[in-house]
Amino acid sequence: MSAFALSCLTYLCAALPGSTFGMLWPSIRLSVHQPVSALGVVLFAGVLTSVAASAVTGRLLSRVAPGPLLALGAALVSASLVMEAAAGALWVIVIGSAVFSLGFGAINSVLNVYAAGRFSARDINWMHASYGLGATLGPLLVTALLRAATGWRGAAAAMAAVLALVAVLLAVTRRRWNDGRERAAAGRQEAAAGRAESEDVSPRATPGGAASRRWAVIAAGISFITVEIGIESATGTWGYVFLTAGRGLPAVVAGVAVSAYWAMMFAGRALFGMLAGRLGASPVLAGSVGFVPLGALLMAVPGPAPVAVAGMMVLGLAAAPIFPLLTLTTGDRVGASGSTAVALQVAASAVGGAAVPSGIGVVIGAAGARALAPALLVLSLAMGGVYWLTLRVRN
Repeated sequence: MSAFALSCLTYLCAALPGSTFGMLWPSIRLSVHQPVSALGVVLFAGVLTSVAASAVTGRLLSRVAPGPLLALGAALVSASLVMEAAAGALWVIVIGSAVFSLGFGAINSVLNVYAAGRFSARDINWMHASYGLGATLGPLLVTALLRAATGWRGAAAAMAAVLALVAVLLAVTRRRWNDGRERAAAGRQEAAAGRAESEDVSPRATPGGAASRRWAVIAAGISFITVEIGIESATGTWGYVFLTAGRGLPAVVAGVAVSAYWAMMFAGRALFGMLAGRLGASPVLAGSVGFVPLGALLMAVPGPAPVAVAGMMVLGLAAAPIFPLLTLTTGDRVGASGSTAVALQVAASAVGGAAVPSGIGVVIGAAGARALAPALLVLSLAMGGVYWLTLRVRN
């Protein structure tokens, strides 16, 4: 099995628990006697460990091969699900969330840094599409298990078993990730040198100004990713509660809708990855950023529940290629600092993926489930503003 195939499989399986915690939370909170808003505490617990894992993993990749790091990450995710399946109190769930984020942060960072230096626009979108496919299958799996009366603990245990098998596979195939490692590194150094010459950002050519501009571009990218991933994650996390408690849909229908949202992420990455290969990453990225607010607006406007579901689908489809395309083009924006910038963006995605849903959870606890849609609309407009700022800083 090639490194590309392993990347897709790892992302797919890691997405199973990542896309279902919001569905399981209504059952979990009743078991541990907590309010709906306590999900924010659980998600926030994973922020520091996920950021730490992303930042440290980016540095470790210069010394350690990707295979062992991925195997360790999958093992940690599996262990966290076992902890949560056996939890009898909120503090165990919180610790499990921290361990989960530690493992997933390592997986996320390794895969994105590896892909940014080796994959084409189509391949990196397919890798992220695999995450979308796993996120699509996760809610369907959980819906089926809950209807079969296995309970949320059985669902968590089943996903733990899947991740344990992935960890074993990654450990056995750890040497597959070393193929062409030196050649790819040399190629990136040559490309960075070429960009430095063409952009006149060598140490002799205004080093202070070039460095300041580069870090300004990196900071803008970090801010953009934080908001964008926060929107994706909050929609997937709270979409089930929004559709059931906020829009009155039956549980099964809402579960299928959440699965369809992640299916749009899968389809969008597969479709727009090919489109970016033909048109270029920049126009596809700009169009996607522009359509995300439309999806949030459809979710927010008063009307029948199917309109809100359609809004979720539009949002998922539009947001799908943003993170992979931004990751792919990082080197073009920041030159030789590409690997560092990718690692920082992955860390920022961890912050956005936990902090934004946590904050929205507090809002939902105070204002009700319908508050999700207006919050997403505000965030999507802010994301567009940050994207415009990113272009201004770059130019």
